Amino acid sequence: MTKENQNDDWLKQSPYDRFMYFIAGKADRYKALTATIEKLGLNTTVISIEGNKHIFIFPQNQRSLRKGIFPFSGQSPIMLTAHYDRVEGSPGANDNSISVFHLLHTAMALAKRGADNWIIVFTDKEELKDGEGFEVQGSFTLAKKLKTWGLEKARIFNFDACGTGDTFIFSTTTDALLGNNISQNVIAVKNAIGQLRNYALDTANLLRLDKMLLAPTPFSDDIGFLYAGFAAQTITILPSTEAAQYEDLLRRNQEFTKLLISGAIKKSPERRFMPFTWQNLNTPADNIQRLTPEHFDLVTKFMVELCAKIT
Repeated sequence: MTKENQNDDWLKQSPYDRFMYFIAGKADRYKALTATIEKLGLNTTVISIEGNKHIFIFPQNQRSLRKGIFPFSGQSPIMLTAHYDRVEGSPGANDNSISVFHLLHTAMALAKRGADNWIIVFTDKEELKDGEGFEVQGSFTLAKKLKTWGLEKARIFNFDACGTGDTFIFSTTTDALLGNNISQNVIAVKNAIGQLRNYALDTANLLRLDKMLLAPTPFSDDIGFLYAGFAAQTITILPSTEAAQYEDLLRRNQEFTKLLISGAIKKSPERRFMPFTWQNLNTPADNIQRLTPEHFDLVTKFMVELCAKIT
């Protein structure tokens, strides 16, 4: 066990006291998560879309979906998302179990602060199998429904692999995908993504976070949202040493971004240059020993402040 994981007190604190059940090899993650949410007494609704079960948490003063009226319809709430599925054969501790539990912790903290302009969504079907495209990704079909519910103005922040390290990585993957396209719709999405990123950076500055990097990251739910016409800002975490090495790599090797964005990095020899934390994702090595609980409070404070400092 690494030095960072010698202290397991975090596993005794709510909601993390149910974390080990969630990452168990044969766990039914949907049942484990919904049971945890019920135990915490959070205001929740499960919405099935094309076979995928998305789990919503709302402030206590908001009614769940009823008679076709969705909470915050026509408004612009902060929407925090994290996928709860995992690749078969991987514990999925960092990808993406810890982000899910950080958001559960955040929901509890927001209730105490009385913040009421937020939605938390645990998405299904983020992990795609070989040959599957974005059109079957859970966030893509979810985004289509968000439009029908009047949530086109929702400000979406997607959290993925937020359990190892202390450096916030604000993803620029969607920027690279959109490129220099000057169509009116693309420009509108670019502007929306820029506003989300500025909001996230302002929040980080408010909390005096000094370890941040804007850089492309592996695919996440932001891609499904993007292809459905929604802006979403993905946020992940890396150890500071890995983040510095990655920043240097991007500066020296401009082709690396193209490999990452195209997905070709998975089978490229260049994969060995990816941050070590990312190399462990979707493998049996993505286990609890790789997590750094001493930095968890930093992440959850950021999540809470995104919702509590509404502007």
